[in-house]
Amino acid sequence: MPRGQQESAAALARYVVGVDVGSTVLKCHIYDRAAAVRGSSCRKVELLYPRPGWVELDPEVLWSQFVGVIKEAVQAAGLHMRQIAGLGISTQRATFITWHKRTGKPFHNFISWQDLRSAELVNSWNKSLLLKVIHVIFTVLHFLTGNDRYLAASFLTFSTQQTSMKLSWVFKNIHEAEEAAKKHNCCFGTVDTWLLHRLTKGSVYATDYSNASATGVFEPFTKCWNPTLCNLLSIPMSIYPPVKDTSFNFGSADSEIFGVPIPIMAVVADQQSAMFGECCFHPGDVKLTMGTGGFWNVNTGDHLFASRRGLYPLIGWKIGEEVVYLTEGCMSDIGTAIKWAQDINLFTNVDETAKMARSIVDSQGVCFVPDFQVSVNDPYLCASFMGLKPSTTRNHLVRAILESVAFRNKQLYDIIVKKIRIPLQTIRADGGVSNNSFVMQMTSDLINKEIEKPANADMSSLGAAFLAGLASGFWSDKEQLKKLRRIEAVFEPQKDSEEYKPAMDTWLQAMKRSLHW
Repeated sequence: MPRGQQESAAALARYVVGVDVGSTVLKCHIYDRAAAVRGSSCRKVELLYPRPGWVELDPEVLWSQFVGVIKEAVQAAGLHMRQIAGLGISTQRATFITWHKRTGKPFHNFISWQDLRSAELVNSWNKSLLLKVIHVIFTVLHFLTGNDRYLAASFLTFSTQQTSMKLSWVFKNIHEAEEAAKKHNCCFGTVDTWLLHRLTKGSVYATDYSNASATGVFEPFTKCWNPTLCNLLSIPMSIYPPVKDTSFNFGSADSEIFGVPIPIMAVVADQQSAMFGECCFHPGDVKLTMGTGGFWNVNTGDHLFASRRGLYPLIGWKIGEEVVYLTEGCMSDIGTAIKWAQDINLFTNVDETAKMARSIVDSQGVCFVPDFQVSVNDPYLCASFMGLKPSTTRNHLVRAILESVAFRNKQLYDIIVKKIRIPLQTIRADGGVSNNSFVMQMTSDLINKEIEKPANADMSSLGAAFLAGLASGFWSDKEQLKKLRRIEAVFEPQKDSEEYKPAMDTWLQAMKRSLHW
């Protein structure tokens, strides 16, 4: 392109696109230089449940929705595609697909991170003598060397949320994938990799460090796909994509898709993207996301902490020479549980739940146990209500659900304080459940800390846009991004956490009774 046309194109490009392919919703926002949203579009992610415990996504439906929300958001903003400086893509993590390298045909639907088909395999491995031997060997190696890389392996346990066991299942149960892998014709991709492949009509095959590190197959200490783990689980090493920087020019979307080539300037995992969107750039900064699931992330700077008791290390982002590490603790079924309660008509509008919870003094001993836990890896934990009485009302049930979120936040926070040797700084919350003032206030009381809530709760989309904007020169640096932050509310502790102790003790007892169902 001649220089005059380049300058003209640069002048036109006044907006960046942030797309968040979440677990339940696919959102697209168009941001201007002040990080104000100029146009948006949203579609529900269509999940498939072909068998009990299985959770899948149709790749063609997801692709159609992805392209659709971008076009709709640009149209809603009253813009033309030529005015887009760059596209940033945030995606749900550990959801994956495999396809044939030559034909591009998938061997199966996307297998969601929520899928439980590997539960028996996970349980078998976690109880195996081989895993115990591995723990002993790496404990000794850590004792002799002091290297945290060996400490991580000494705590190795598998979970159904990780990609590793489900990939092992694929090569044990899908013959076509196994045969293609033997001939080096099988490609593996998380959602970001698949979208990149489709956007560029097959010319780009890549992922970034944040998405790779969330699969459970990527070694964050060496920044490589883990050959030892793959050999252990009989997963061929030839299937994995190259790993690139998070904020990076991945190429352009083919002009046939949007009418003009749009530069793809960032791909990032959703929790790391939300961390970036919250401007948690410094060691000790904490991000609490409460969406479909719940995630506590701590910026640990250039120090990588090994996995231990419910916490695990991740690569937050890599931009040039800068690599930022995070420690994460997660809980599933937060937004899912609240949505379920709405579906069975415990309430009509999510906005009324905080008022319902406050309309009563306590839950009257009613406890809700969501399908998650901290200290044990139990894929058979049973979601349940306990302590029901003839006097129990909808308000008590709703309060019990919301209290369970705050209690779980307290559990994870206590583990983080105990295990992470970095003073915690600001705590910033995002995700749909952060709009619930009851959960936010109770969490603040329980942990005895201020919690900031941003004006825009869609931090994953904003983080992807920020990363794309930095790569394209739309924004200059992270200092400029900090100035664009807008805080809607700050929740300060109002009650002594000891006041909640009887209720939390009852909840912990209920949780123990729901294990190993």
